[in-house]
Amino acid sequence: MVWNSIELRCNCCPIDCCWGRRVRAHITLFFFFHDIFPHNSPSLSLSLSLSLSLSLSLSDINECLLSMHTCHLSNERCVNTLGHFTCEKYVTCPAGYQLRSNMCEDINECTLGNHNCGAGFECINTVGSFSCRARLRCPGGFTHDTRGQCVDIDECRTVSQPCSSGFNCVNTIGSYTCQRKIILCGRGYHASPDGTRCIDIDECQTGVHRCGEGQLCNNLPGTYRCDCKAGYQYDMFRRMCVDVNECWRYPGRLCAQTCENTPGSYHCSCTSGFSLSSDGKNCEDVNECLNNPCSQECANVYGSFQCYCKQGYYLREDGLTCEDIDECSQSVGHLCAFKCVNVPGSYQCSCPEHGYSMSPNGRSCKDIDECALGAHNCTIEETCYNIQGGFRCLSFSCPPNYRRLSDTRCERISCANFVECQNTPVRITYYQLSFQTNIIIPAQIFRIGPSPAYSGDNIIISIIRGNEEGYFSTRKLNAYTGAIYLHRQVQQYRDFLVDVEMKLWRQGTFTTFLARIYVFITPNIL
Repeated sequence: MVWNSIELRCNCCPIDCCWGRRVRAHITLFFFFHDIFPHNSPSLSLSLSLSLSLSLSLSDINECLLSMHTCHLSNERCVNTLGHFTCEKYVTCPAGYQLRSNMCEDINECTLGNHNCGAGFECINTVGSFSCRARLRCPGGFTHDTRGQCVDIDECRTVSQPCSSGFNCVNTIGSYTCQRKIILCGRGYHASPDGTRCIDIDECQTGVHRCGEGQLCNNLPGTYRCDCKAGYQYDMFRRMCVDVNECWRYPGRLCAQTCENTPGSYHCSCTSGFSLSSDGKNCEDVNECLNNPCSQECANVYGSFQCYCKQGYYLREDGLTCEDIDECSQSVGHLCAFKCVNVPGSYQCSCPEHGYSMSPNGRSCKDIDECALGAHNCTIEETCYNIQGGFRCLSFSCPPNYRRLSDTRCERISCANFVECQNTPVRITYYQLSFQTNIIIPAQIFRIGPSPAYSGDNIIISIIRGNEEGYFSTRKLNAYTGAIYLHRQVQQYRDFLVDVEMKLWRQGTFTTFLARIYVFITPNIL
């Protein structure tokens, strides 16, 4: 089979120019077939005409609904067209106008008959509206009705207060008249300004009353009354108002404390230490302590106050001021062992600046043992000896022909002859004694004797050095015991070195012993 020819004919315009229309196409096809039959058969030409009717339906796109337009939504609107769209501006016309060719034109209501003028009125067109004008002119006192006819005006109803006060309005044809009102009022009353009623005359305000001096005028309906002011009463004889003494009339009932009469009234007052309460009658206690009248402690009492002083102070004669008590000068006994120092409200005990410390009782002083505490400045060769309020650094060396047995004793090594053996000490011993200046004299401060002692022993004691001022003396207590006394008062602290010699008579031979005594007199602080 072989295609020989094809012919296509369209009976309408091109498709792009027929958008949105129904297109009808007529197509004729010619098909030629040959050699359908065997070669030995005659040639056959077949012409086939085929007519096809095609119906094509194409739909328009609404750009406005699909928001496919380019119009400005603020002042334009989209209008769909076949195959496209247009943009139109918004135009809104006010009342009395109509839109035409995108322009607002005035509506002639009179021509169109859109007015409401009555039969007696003439329609006058105005820009955007209209007005109705009466066809007839009415004289004064008349007006047009709905039909345009002239009718009388009732001024008594339509005009606000056509007549003055005291007159009645009477309407007439084309006008009105005012007629005076007639009203009769009794004594103490007068007609109202509008003449419609009687009103009371206020004699008190107009000054036509006859009330006397000091009286009050009280208006009453149709009359008045004269009264006395509060706090006054009417005197029939003198025909005047006189003051009432409320304090005499109501004794003890008006004020809690003191009542004072005043013209027309009274006044309550309170005595010292009280203040008048808010009710003006009762009295309240004044807390004087709020103003700090006392120098120290204040106690409020009913109607007054009391000042008190802290411990260690006394209240002066003015009853307000507190003054310090000098316990040191007023004490009967000794408050302090050494020194009393007065302080505001109390006292304090003190000790010497050096060598003493305060005891736990706060009154007495105790000696500081500088030797035991190591608070001294003695050298290694010296021995520290504690005394009241201080210390002493002591050192000694044995004289020639003596040897040192201990820190306080030297012993003779040998003697050349009998006389030397009799007169030089066999032993030299060092002693330390400490006393205060207030020691009671005569005071035995040292005892000396042989140890051991035997029957038949006898001693002789004497002070060979250190008693140049005569403060010390010796006394023999028995055959083998002697004593050293302090028999003269030492006023100030000082140190003494006293050499006391004891000769022992035993079995026909004298033996000498030497005691070197350090006597330290310290100040009395106890």
